[in-house]
Amino acid sequence: MNIHEFIMQALHEDIREGDHSTLSSINADTQGSAVLKVKENGIIAGLAVAEIIFKQVQPDAKIAFYKKDGDAVVYGDKAFTVWAKVHTILMCERLVLNIMQRMSGIASLTNLYVQKIKDYPTHLLDTRKTTPLFRWFEKEAVRIGGGMNHRFGLYDMIMLKDNHIDYCGGIEKAIDKANAYCQQKNLDIKIEVETRSLDDVQRVLHHGGVQRIMLDNFSPSLLADAVKMIDNKYETEASGGITLDTIASYAATGVQYISAGAIIHHAVSMDLSLKAIKA
Repeated sequence: MNIHEFIMQALHEDIREGDHSTLSSINADTQGSAVLKVKENGIIAGLAVAEIIFKQVQPDAKIAFYKKDGDAVVYGDKAFTVWAKVHTILMCERLVLNIMQRMSGIASLTNLYVQKIKDYPTHLLDTRKTTPLFRWFEKEAVRIGGGMNHRFGLYDMIMLKDNHIDYCGGIEKAIDKANAYCQQKNLDIKIEVETRSLDDVQRVLHHGGVQRIMLDNFSPSLLADAVKMIDNKYETEASGGITLDTIASYAATGVQYISAGAIIHHAVSMDLSLKAIKA
């Protein structure tokens, strides 16, 4: 994603022909400063993006950071101070806050999940359950919070899910067609296949042709049986309805990856504010 193009379009959506509130009340050459205040405990994210936004609008804007992306913060902390034209600060304020609040909320929730499985070798993955055109920011927030990114989109991995398998006519047929497609297109990407039962797992083990087996909507006890069957012959991923309360029981099975869409689509934005520093 071109972050600069995104910023330009986001600012245009907000400003259009002009920020009339600022244009009508503040002289164009007035200089000022503002501080980003944290109003909620959690993990801060999006600081690097904030700097890009301010400097894209005003290249000589200055910013001093007191925190870095991924730091734990508490109510009352200050994350940065920015010095720029007041027009720049007010023009960028809402975009900076909207992005940082959303990213910090995702990073904070991701970190809660990660802490639940810190005693296991299992890795937490995100999913494609993201906001259209905002995916890069959300997935970056997952990474900042201690999680790992799954495929970014439909183009960088083959994931044969239930609908693909059912439309294609079976697991084996879908795997064979995926491999033939990769060979034909000279694609060097992973193939993952979804399984819905131990019978499905056994069929994949017998057939081969994939790099990762997704174990979808398995109970922890059934997942443990599946992981034992697979015996590290393929990467394993648990998915489907895994929550903050249950994730540790899934990690205890020895599964290598757990994907959870909730770390993005259930995240609540962190309360942040950008306040003027009076001269």
